[in-house]
Amino acid sequence: MPQSRFLSGAAYVDGRVTPLAEACIPLTDYGYRRSDVTYDVVSVRHGAFFRLDDHLARFRASMQALRLDPGLNDGDIRAILLRLVRLSGLREAYVAMDCLRGAPKPGLPPHPLNCRNYLAAFARPYVWVMSPEVQARGAHLIVADVPRIQEASIDPTVKNFHWGDLTQALFQAHDRGADTAVLLDTAGMVTEGPGFNVFSITDNVVSTPDRGALAGITRLSVIELCAELGLRCEVRPVTVTELRAADELFTCTTAGGVMPVSRLDGRIIGNDRPGPISAALRERYWKRRAEGWHATPIDYQETAS
Repeated sequence: MPQSRFLSGAAYVDGRVTPLAEACIPLTDYGYRRSDVTYDVVSVRHGAFFRLDDHLARFRASMQALRLDPGLNDGDIRAILLRLVRLSGLREAYVAMDCLRGAPKPGLPPHPLNCRNYLAAFARPYVWVMSPEVQARGAHLIVADVPRIQEASIDPTVKNFHWGDLTQALFQAHDRGADTAVLLDTAGMVTEGPGFNVFSITDNVVSTPDRGALAGITRLSVIELCAELGLRCEVRPVTVTELRAADELFTCTTAGGVMPVSRLDGRIIGNDRPGPISAALRERYWKRRAEGWHATPIDYQETAS
């Protein structure tokens, strides 16, 4: 049985395990002061991780790209995540892993090379980027005025905390009565939204941007599901004109799965409900998850202390 103090979530920070509400990091660490951190998020459903190895591989690639090394191998990180979920007892969970750069070591110049790196992670009840109610009626999106940070400055394939543009887009969506937003790059091409990848469907062909966006694990799953359903899926440049004229739109993320869209900039798509292909992909995604697709079952009977 989970220990009562971990029921709302469990955290690991630099070797110490605590209830999530008690977890903290030093204010002087570069991870906090400079957003010098990378992260990844994996979900647990029906008591099993989904595509855990894929998430660990992406996390490792992000750490290497940012020259971060917590001194732990992938097996160590896997064991920490499993321990946190066991401690919480959660069967449906949102599990995050962060690698942060600490403060410069005493007596050394304030350069990132002189900062120790460490791991922080936590497990909490599952988080929905869009509520099931919003998904059922289809999300309302806008195309944000703020452009996505340029790839030359921030690599979008490396998960990071540089959310300034995404945060502005969320406020713009709120001000315009929408649920969330999609951002364009400086050339006017579609990239991604705050925490999700974007797909358009035109003439039964599913398309998603090939640049300016995270190589999402759920995005990869959608591409696989399209193959299962016999749908043509293209990873290529997507223009905003194409997005606005699409027959269907949907988004996808770890924290929500496949999430259909019913309006873009106030324009009603289809019949103002999730389109048939989007709905089929959403249903297929959760059905395959329930069947154990790409699952890593968690043994909750193992010692969690």
